[in-house]
Amino acid sequence: MKIASIVGARPNFVKLAPVSREIRKNLDEVIIHTEQHYDYEMDRIFFQELGIPDPDYHLGIGSGSHGRQTGDMLKGIEEILLKESPDIALVFGDTNTTLAGALAASKLHIPVAHVEAGLRSFNKKMPEEVNRVLVDHCSEFLFCPTKTAVENLCKECIVDGVSLTGDVMLDILQECITIAEKSSKILEELELRPKEYYLATVHRAENTDDPERLKNIVDALCSIEDVVFPCHPRTRKRLEDLHLWDRVKESLQVINPVGYLDMLLLEKNACKILTDSGGVQKEAYMLQTPCITMRDETEWVETIEDGWNLLVGSDKKTIIEAAHGFEPASMPRNIFGSGNAGQRIVETMVSQPE
Repeated sequence: MKIASIVGARPNFVKLAPVSREIRKNLDEVIIHTEQHYDYEMDRIFFQELGIPDPDYHLGIGSGSHGRQTGDMLKGIEEILLKESPDIALVFGDTNTTLAGALAASKLHIPVAHVEAGLRSFNKKMPEEVNRVLVDHCSEFLFCPTKTAVENLCKECIVDGVSLTGDVMLDILQECITIAEKSSKILEELELRPKEYYLATVHRAENTDDPERLKNIVDALCSIEDVVFPCHPRTRKRLEDLHLWDRVKESLQVINPVGYLDMLLLEKNACKILTDSGGVQKEAYMLQTPCITMRDETEWVETIEDGWNLLVGSDKKTIIEAAHGFEPASMPRNIFGSGNAGQRIVETMVSQPE
């Protein structure tokens, strides 16, 4: 059996690592990298740190509008799938790469397997929400990280091919956190003391493309002391365009995007995390770091229900109050599985008749 794994952005890489390792024990794998993310900090370093084999194909797509980017990916992926004739096309998460891979495979009648299926924010203005809904509806294998994801699919009459596997991000986090604690020097390099700093990330289009929301978030972060801010390249450009970059540099400890191991250590040792990232919300929960989510909704409702994640939108006052006052009321539960999602995903694919 041959699996074509299609990736292109940091969230895809993290999810690919444990699945690829399981695939290569007994199966053939072809990795197609669209290069949706293409700078070193957000791309190559993740392959190196996570032990992902070098991609077999690089499409060199880069940035662009959603339509153009997805269209270019669709064309390039289709050509490779025709050449390789895989038995299954494996896609991850909710990026434009995910959608392009699923569409290309579906139109060639190649079964699509979706890792992290069933997530819903119920906000169709989010590009990620559109991607994940479309991908789920053209997938034959739907690998769900949580019970809520399974329930979401059932409400859309998707029941065939659905598996509750747990979350692959727990697999890789459990594997890498000890390595990060032994090898990462990020705290020393940034002169940070554990639990004496905040960690902030901002990259969602709903925040970066809305000047008022972005300004409110910047105002809030700049009013909180000791904030470390790994700045996404796209976010930096928006801050520069809005003449907010100088203020951010003066008020926050701005750093370039970091690798996976460094990010894990920053997340674990922060007193709180302020973010609009879905992956960071999950990692915060897994590492038992309180999370403040600067969005109006989240796919990871379990982290909210457990009291470890708080939705604050983009309101300056609410963000500041949460940073100073929010504390979880109980211990986190085991909602993301047992750390063997990658194995369960591959076993499910192999067990299906060819």
